[in-house]
Amino acid sequence: MSEDPFIAHRSLLFTIAYEMLGSVADAEDVVQETWLRWAALVDTERREVRNPRAYLVRILTRLCLNRLRTLVRQREEYVGEWLPEPLLTSPDVAEDVELAESVSIAMLAVLETLLPTERAVFVLREVFDVPYDEIAEALGKSAAAVRQIATRARKHVAARRPRMSVSRAEQERVVERFLAALATGDVPGLLEVLAPDVLVVGDGGGLAPAIPKPVRGAAKLAPVMARFAKVAPGANAFILDLNGGIAARIDPGGENDTAVSFVIENDRITQMYAIRNPHKLERLDEVAELRR
Repeated sequence: MSEDPFIAHRSLLFTIAYEMLGSVADAEDVVQETWLRWAALVDTERREVRNPRAYLVRILTRLCLNRLRTLVRQREEYVGEWLPEPLLTSPDVAEDVELAESVSIAMLAVLETLLPTERAVFVLREVFDVPYDEIAEALGKSAAAVRQIATRARKHVAARRPRMSVSRAEQERVVERFLAALATGDVPGLLEVLAPDVLVVGDGGGLAPAIPKPVRGAAKLAPVMARFAKVAPGANAFILDLNGGIAARIDPGGENDTAVSFVIENDRITQMYAIRNPHKLERLDEVAELRR
């Protein structure tokens, strides 16, 4: 007996939904709704589905667009900066460079700047290589219109996307240096590992202390970061894989746990995304299965 198509493609569906929505809970919801739509088909209807993968992706895409339009309004009312929910990932995700880049916190933050339809087209076409005609059917548009949307979205993302071409070993070395300087309050050490124009974005969601707006500049940030050693002496900080890249988890002991994602270039940190909203850190004890 062959495996049910939904089960076979569940990890793919979750990955698409997560990239479109940036939220694990919302991605799981639309995947579940996709299953309900699939399960509602009688046997004769399922046999008529020539390409179950395309059929499931089409259902998922429509559900994601509906959810995304609602989320856009909700995120406008979010307290402080909104960042995607981080995912604990296995090293093999990083081996697929394109997938790892597409699910990085930095890239998902860029995708947030697209309109819902642009985001759907970009994710389906650029990351999952879905044919234009299948995307068009999912969106109820012509293939020509989808091509135009794809071109517009591609240019938008290209102008903003981070480029991190360093190896995992280099990423790990840089993050280790950062954590060591942070733990000891070493301002010169922080200035050495942070790029002069480093960008730091924090997300506390109104539930944990975080910088209210993005801050740029090592000279401004290093002295503030150095105070961490005095505020939370002995905090537990360790390296882990988040969203396909080397990241850090910082636990000062009790409250204000933080997940930090990095963009690294030329041996220095150019971007940092510090996620402190406790609701977004609830699922970091289980490795997410991502698939293209």
